[in-house]
Amino acid sequence: MSTVEAPSAEPAVEVADLATERLDLGYDGTRVVHALDLRLPPGRVTAIVGPNGCGKSTLLGALARVHGPQGGAVLLDGRDLATLRPRDAARRIGLLPQQAEAPDGLTVRDLVRYGRHPHQGLLRQWSPGDAAAVHRALAAADLLDLADRPLDTLSGGQRQRAWIAMVVAQETAVVLLDEPTSALDLGHQLEVLDLVHDLAARGRTVVLVLHDLSTACRHADHLVAMRAGRVVAEGPPADVVTPALVRELYGVEAQVLRDPTSGTPVVCPVRRVREG
Repeated sequence: MSTVEAPSAEPAVEVADLATERLDLGYDGTRVVHALDLRLPPGRVTAIVGPNGCGKSTLLGALARVHGPQGGAVLLDGRDLATLRPRDAARRIGLLPQQAEAPDGLTVRDLVRYGRHPHQGLLRQWSPGDAAAVHRALAAADLLDLADRPLDTLSGGQRQRAWIAMVVAQETAVVLLDEPTSALDLGHQLEVLDLVHDLAARGRTVVLVLHDLSTACRHADHLVAMRAGRVVAEGPPADVVTPALVRELYGVEAQVLRDPTSGTPVVCPVRRVREG
């Protein structure tokens, strides 16, 4: 296992190899994800995209050990994730779910402290190292000046950065974020996505579920496109996003242009395709 260089104030990040092997997922006997073989590029930003109900969030939950496989496995550094103790898994993989809620009156610092929970135990209580990890997470999310503010007094983008800072405080090699820009305006979306890039630059493997395909193309190094519980395309966005893929995923005719600044694909919907 390799390590990534980090500033002296921050521990080196162990690069994690996260993959699935013939992974089946579902609920109440209904299969949602089918025989999925996938490897997430270490130390990069991966975006999972696809229509509603295709299995994106279910897959993300399985990568975090929230959903148990019906078949196959999630592998962390070649080891079946299901064989790890929950606390050990939480020290390697951090998840921010789509509907995160906090008790009333919680400050930003209080929330971020929860990220240290996997590192606590009967023989290990709060330490100067934990306090340093919280400070680093607040700094990474540009929240030091807001650390003692109640969460409910923050803007949407600030609040979302606070939740991500909580995950950052876990100091995991893998960070999983389910629709982290949902319901945010454009400026707040950019705040959150800039933080995501900073995490990857520090060596973390970041996996996002995103709805907007153009946003995913611009901000992800690797794209995983899903439909009906299967991967239909994956790779660098510029290589895989085509009008044919947009039609297959969403049933929409579209033009795919190039962003004049980044060169990444920009999807311009034209019309809904009516089958038959």
